[in-house]
Amino acid sequence: MQTRKATSFSYLDQWRRWAPLAVLIALCILIGLFNPNFLSTGNFIRLLNSAAIPVVLCMGATFIILMGSIDLSVEGIVALTAVIASLLVANDITAYKLGLFAVPVAMAIGGLMGLVNGVVHVKLKTPSFMTTLGIGFAGLGIATAILGGLTVRIADPTFRYLSLGRVFGIPMAVWIALAAFLVALTIQQRTRIGAWIYAIGTDEVTARFAGIPVEKTRILVFALAGLFYGLGGVLAAAQFGQGHALIAQGRLFTTITAVVVGGTALSGGVGSVVNSIIGVFIVVVLANGMVLMGIEPYVQQGVQGLLIIAAVALALDRSRLSVVK
Repeated sequence: MQTRKATSFSYLDQWRRWAPLAVLIALCILIGLFNPNFLSTGNFIRLLNSAAIPVVLCMGATFIILMGSIDLSVEGIVALTAVIASLLVANDITAYKLGLFAVPVAMAIGGLMGLVNGVVHVKLKTPSFMTTLGIGFAGLGIATAILGGLTVRIADPTFRYLSLGRVFGIPMAVWIALAAFLVALTIQQRTRIGAWIYAIGTDEVTARFAGIPVEKTRILVFALAGLFYGLGGVLAAAQFGQGHALIAQGRLFTTITAVVVGGTALSGGVGSVVNSIIGVFIVVVLANGMVLMGIEPYVQQGVQGLLIIAAVALALDRSRLSVVK
């Protein structure tokens, strides 16, 4: 009996591991049958470009969710860093012309906001979703106050090259997203922080007994996530050629959906940045396919909502939950 039960759990684990990739392949085949243009080279490049910013944001969010926490400050940090980056390069409001030096400045501000997330969450022992929600709203408020509701337009071609430029026919934003993925993968697989993240997400009590500095790790990971969000803000400003408080609208839903759809469990300890890459492409391919098939926008939102509910239901390991909150 125990052997049979263990075997069933093994099959279930294998299913959870490979299900996101199977869903992505099935989506590509299905949409390709309905609309052959989906499989064209031009559309493939558009998919890569659409996935660039979500990939960068998901690298930070994945680490947070792997710890068993949640980060709702994505839109606030992206909006503020996009506005600041826009004001520091050649634009129609300020006289600053820092060029690409604006990138590390914006990322540092994103990291600082992430650090505040971590410190408040750990030191005041407030739930991560409430802490990050508050910081996110603060970021949106500051971004709005800085511009007074206006939009700053970027006139720096070098800065815009970060998104519009092409290398070997691939948008520069895709290469930057690839670099962000490789950095995140290295942190996950080659550093103690990566191992500690999994340990905390799997069982925080055991992690403490093992000597892992849980509080310091949480603070560091939130700051790390802020750096990725800051880079996402830079890419958003470069892509649209402007900065304003609403530039990140909808990014939170896409980010959390992609991470969860990719198979990273909200309960923590299960998943990876590779899973999140697959999740991003599931979300992007689904959105692109529905546009190509002429599906109404409100129907698209409904499908995405059902997608995240189904993903959570399939990815959640209920054997680790004593209660559902």
